Amino acid sequence: MKIVADSKIPYLKGLLEPVAQEVAYVPGGEIDNATVRDAQVLLTRTRTRCDRALLEGSKVEFIGTATIGMDHIDLDYCRHHGIAVENAPGCNAPAVAQWVHASILQWAQARNIKQPLTLGIVGVGHVGSIVARWARQLGYRVLLNDPPLAEENAHHSPLTSPLSPLPSHLSPLTLLQRECDIITFHTPLTREGKYPTWHLCDKSFLDGMQRCKLIINAARGAVCDNEALLQWHGDLALDCWEGEPSINRNLLNKAMVATPHIAGYSLQGKQRGTAMIVEALNRRYGWHITPQQASTPLKGASVVTAQSILESYNPLADTARLKASPETFEQQRNSYTLREETR
Repeated sequence: MKIVADSKIPYLKGLLEPVAQEVAYVPGGEIDNATVRDAQVLLTRTRTRCDRALLEGSKVEFIGTATIGMDHIDLDYCRHHGIAVENAPGCNAPAVAQWVHASILQWAQARNIKQPLTLGIVGVGHVGSIVARWARQLGYRVLLNDPPLAEENAHHSPLTSPLSPLPSHLSPLTLLQRECDIITFHTPLTREGKYPTWHLCDKSFLDGMQRCKLIINAARGAVCDNEALLQWHGDLALDCWEGEPSINRNLLNKAMVATPHIAGYSLQGKQRGTAMIVEALNRRYGWHITPQQASTPLKGASVVTAQSILESYNPLADTARLKASPETFEQQRNSYTLREETR
């Protein structure tokens, strides 16, 4: 068996060699059709677009992405060609929650803004649920919005729903627009279906704000219309950008917190991501590889304080680096020093 793996997936080298005839470690941006043509397994990050152009004519039968998101994978193509796909759900959720709350706290200090504040969370999955739990501990009023989850919950009683624990209340976006001081997005990027999220935060959404002072996007760049953000009057904390790595320099200058898509780049998050795809390989092929496990829980610290978050991470340092050298966006991302999660 031949395995092609993104060379930037950490904690992977040495694990697969005992079970594969060949393991090729290749930079994500250089993985092409010729690279994967004779490979049965492809292990990726978000920088490799897994579609017909990459996969046609190859022997690939399994794709593992060491990420939460899968919008870089053409799932329909894979489904129709018998290619199994596994991701790493929730692997970096505590790190993203850390980034979100550190950004809010730095913003509040800079603007001399005091509690009580109302935080709106759009998307209550792995990340959004941790952001919400920590926000309540920090004294925020929290409003949650997640139409797919609300629809799913409508078909299950609290005793039988697989979505446990259930959010106590899900609100429409109009309520978040009306009552929130801060809105943060934690949705996948989808263009079709009943609840598309592409440009969910657009000019119309922003024009409907009544008191919001800070928009946060640590989901996917195109969840927010970046041109609309540029014209908005409020503050921004952005980790994800349309057009990465060639980002809008004016939007970069406007954002108070601006980082090169590294919100989830914690040491423990990377350990979890790699462990999850290795365990998926174990299940599929009957291997018994033992990956390195994370030292912090998947659901994040049970209790946080403003001090514990601020001591664990300062996004303004990453912001200063990106603003000083935006042309090195991809280099900064690829060479990022993994941080410890909030404990």
